[in-house]
Amino acid sequence: MKHSVPSYLILSILLYLQAFGLPCAAADGRQPSVRAALEELDKAIAQEDEYRLRKDRRIRELKKQLSHSFVPIDQYALCKQLFEEYLHYEADSAGYYLKLRKELLPIEGHDGLEEEVTIDLAGVRGVMGMYADALRRLEGIQADSLEQELRMEYYYACRTCYGWMADYAIGLDVKRRYMEMTDRYRDSIMLCASRELDRDIVRAEKAALGGKPDEGIAILERLLGETDDMKILSYLNYTMYEAYLAKGDVDRQIYYLARTALWDMRRMVREYASLHKLALLLCEQGDLNRAYRYLSRSMEDAVACKARLRSLEVTEIYPIIDRAYREQEAHERRVAGGLLIGISVLSVLLIAAVGYLYYWMKKLSAMRRSLSDANCRLQTLNQDLEQTGRIKEVYIARYLDRCVGYLDKLEQYRRSLEKLAMASKTEALFKAIRSDQFLRDERKAFYRDFDKSFLELFPRFIDDFNSLLTDEGKIAVKPGELLTTELRIFALIRLGVTDSNRIAHFLGYSLATVYNYRSKMRNRAAGDKDKFEQEVMEIGA
Repeated sequence: MKHSVPSYLILSILLYLQAFGLPCAAADGRQPSVRAALEELDKAIAQEDEYRLRKDRRIRELKKQLSHSFVPIDQYALCKQLFEEYLHYEADSAGYYLKLRKELLPIEGHDGLEEEVTIDLAGVRGVMGMYADALRRLEGIQADSLEQELRMEYYYACRTCYGWMADYAIGLDVKRRYMEMTDRYRDSIMLCASRELDRDIVRAEKAALGGKPDEGIAILERLLGETDDMKILSYLNYTMYEAYLAKGDVDRQIYYLARTALWDMRRMVREYASLHKLALLLCEQGDLNRAYRYLSRSMEDAVACKARLRSLEVTEIYPIIDRAYREQEAHERRVAGGLLIGISVLSVLLIAAVGYLYYWMKKLSAMRRSLSDANCRLQTLNQDLEQTGRIKEVYIARYLDRCVGYLDKLEQYRRSLEKLAMASKTEALFKAIRSDQFLRDERKAFYRDFDKSFLELFPRFIDDFNSLLTDEGKIAVKPGELLTTELRIFALIRLGVTDSNRIAHFLGYSLATVYNYRSKMRNRAAGDKDKFEQEVMEIGA
């Protein structure tokens, strides 16, 4: 039995979801490359423990080497490596190893180490948001007196510090001045750089921020295919983001911020600009769950690293995303409430439908059982009718044959009497008339014919009949016999002749004789005596 309840209720729920605009039902319209980049970033964030263990192993190995080193320059180099590991991971620890480096100075035969420590100290102060102190220390260094490699580090530190101050500045005039200083140090890097890679990176950065984003993108795309250094990849992807920011392409901004954040996660740094900016873009795109996760991770990393600027940036974004996230939660609660009401109504209707269906299923089951019983009875009746028809066919044919035979024998008997009469053999005639031998012979032939016909219909009748009797009461048929008198009486009962008068008339016995035989057989029954004759009537059924 089919019902239309589920179909229209499901349709109603779908329309309800569409009307309320459930966020999880909305299709992600982002480009496949953007979706893939975000999914890869999610996977990298989920593997944070693995990346942290890898970084901790590197740090432990460096500390172990430091504990076994007694040469000042080797100790200095190991402290430098530990400083670089910690700089964007844990600023306090970076400051500690910078202090150890300073305590090792001076080291004979190695000039410029004091300036290198000062440059790195400015880097630590910048990470911690102490920009004025960082600039004061950098301004105390004479760039012309530095070797080329250290001078490059100095110019990078100055560009980075002025860039931080430009990001931190509030007034437009101050911001513009810091940006001009940042650009000036980019020019210095281009003049001082010995590697073409460094010059290309600065050239691309100047083009991206100087109103020529397509030129910068062309350079960056080439550089991205030429390096596998995670730190450089992070920087190149972030610069690509800045180029597409100038072009106003939001999807590409999301893609390259996601790639930048991916390399930041794999490098296991905690001071970065990518993830919270990506969170803000995703918030504007409506992906609040992901935005909230990214922003929370940015806040945790900034606090753990003690990166004041990043903490401030996250703090400025946090209320925006938090408000949108709470509004979404409130909206989802309203939708959930509406759905709960709808589902409650649906549940009531379903319960009613199930009850109604159960009622009709029970009724149908009862009808099926009745029909099955009727079919069984009909099959039994058909079998009985078929057997009855077969019995009738056999006995009608036997009856007709027997009638024709009787007519022929009567004709012969009449002729024999006629011959005796014509020959005036009165004594022989009276003797023939008084003799019952003819009748005895015919009755005996009739019973044999009956027995033969019955056993053709029920060949196992004797065995089945004996199975209803006790071992002592079983009937044994003599050789040459087909049925005994007892078996013949119950053969008639099996054929449906149950009246004792008719049985007595058929067999030529007295009524008392038939009663005695029937009573004797019932007393020999192995089972219920009252059901004995009913069981006989079911033999062969």
